[in-house]
Amino acid sequence: MKALKQVAAALIAIWIALPALAGVKIQEVTSPGGFTAWLVEDHTIPFTALELRFRGGTSLDAPGKRGAVYLMTGLLEEGAGDLRAQEYARALESLAADIGYDADKDAVSISARFLTENRDAAMALLRQTLFEPRFDQDALDRVRAQILAGLRADAKNPNQIANRAFARMAFGDHPYGSDGKGTIESVSALSRQDIFDAHEAVFARDRVFISAVGDISAAELEVLLDELLGQLPETGAPIPGPAEVQIKGGVTVVDFDTPQSVAIFGQKGIERHDPDFFTAYVMNQILGGGSFESRLMTEVREKRGLTYGIYSYLVPRDLAAVYMGSVASDNAKMAEAVQVVRDEWRRMAEEGVSEQELRDAQTYLTGAYPLRFDGNGRIASILTGMQMDDLPISYVETRNDRINAVTLEQLNSFAARFMDPDGLHFTIVGRPAGLETTN
Repeated sequence: MKALKQVAAALIAIWIALPALAGVKIQEVTSPGGFTAWLVEDHTIPFTALELRFRGGTSLDAPGKRGAVYLMTGLLEEGAGDLRAQEYARALESLAADIGYDADKDAVSISARFLTENRDAAMALLRQTLFEPRFDQDALDRVRAQILAGLRADAKNPNQIANRAFARMAFGDHPYGSDGKGTIESVSALSRQDIFDAHEAVFARDRVFISAVGDISAAELEVLLDELLGQLPETGAPIPGPAEVQIKGGVTVVDFDTPQSVAIFGQKGIERHDPDFFTAYVMNQILGGGSFESRLMTEVREKRGLTYGIYSYLVPRDLAAVYMGSVASDNAKMAEAVQVVRDEWRRMAEEGVSEQELRDAQTYLTGAYPLRFDGNGRIASILTGMQMDDLPISYVETRNDRINAVTLEQLNSFAARFMDPDGLHFTIVGRPAGLETTN
C-alpha cells in the first residue's frame, strides 16, 4: 500500500516537471449518454486527473438550512455504499487514489486522481459517493463538530469578520450575502435528512462540467462518463437569480479589540463576459494585482510603510460581480491607508496609466499564464473553470492575445468610466483611530 502511494507521488512529480502549456491540446468528448467533457490526453505516465464541477454550490442551500451543502460536501468522503468512513478511506489508500470534495458559493467540486491500472476501482468508489452516500449519524456529528469549531474560530478572526460583514453589506439577503458554511445556529440544527436533501439539490445533469487530463483516451473517457454519471437526475434545485450589488460609498467599522485593523474594500464589478473584462484585468494588475510594482503596494507599503501587503482583485462570480481589495494596518495608521487607497482609486479614474505601466502589466500577465499549467490536476481544474465561464476551447491559445490587444486609450477610457472612488466602501474590523461608520 505504501509502495503504491510512493509510486503515485513519483508519477505526479514527473508530470509536473513536463512542459506545461505547450502540451495542452484540448479535445471535446461527448459520451453516448450525452455527457460532454474536455480532455487533454497524455500517455507519458499512467496517471489521470478527473475534475467534476456542479454549478450552484452553497447558494443552493434551502431556506433556513444555511450550511447544508457545505456540510454535505464534507461528508462525501465519510463512507458510501457498504463502506463506513474508515473502510472507505482504506479502500482509496489501497488504490493510491485521491478524491477531494469542495464547495464554494458557485460550485461543488470533485477532484479525482488515480493510476490507470486502478481507474475502474477508483471510479467505483467515486460513483458510490454520488449515488450511495451513507451520511451516517456518527460521521455527521463528527464533521459538524469540525465545522462548528471552524465557525467559532472565524468569529474571532478579523479577516473572516471583515469578509462576512462586507458580503452582508454588498449582497443583503441573497446567498452571496452570508457564509456558505452557515452559522453556529443553522449548522447545529441540520438533520440527517437535510443532508440527503442537499445532496439531491446539487448533483444533476443540468449543471455538471467535466475535464480529464492524463492517461485516458477519448473512447475510454466516454465509457467512464456514462458509467460514473449515467444515473444522475436531469435537474437539481433551482439556482438563485442574480444578486443585486448594493455597495455604496462609505465606511463600516466593526469594533474588535485588536492592535491592527483589517479592511475589505470594494465597489461594483464587471462581469466575466463583458467586452471590457480584459481591459479591467490589465488595469487591476497595475493598480493592485499582487506584484510589488502595483500602485497600491508602492503608495501604501513602500512609500508610507502603512502595511505589509495590499491587493485588489476582480471577483466576477456567477450571479454578481464586484471589484475588491484588502489591507491590514495598525489602528493608528488605518485612516491614512484608507485615504491613500481612495486617492489611488481616484487617480486611476482621472489620470489613467502610462504606456510603460501598460507594457509591464501585459508582459507580466502573459508571461505568468503558462506557469498555471503545472500539473494534470491543475490543468483539469482550469479547463473545468473555463467551461463554467462558457469560454471556448481556443481560449488557452488566444488569452494572451486578448491581454496584448488592450490599448492605452482603451484602458484609460475604461478606467474613467469604471473606477468609482465615491462608491468605494471600506469594511474595517478593529479600532481604527479617526474612522467611524458613515452609513
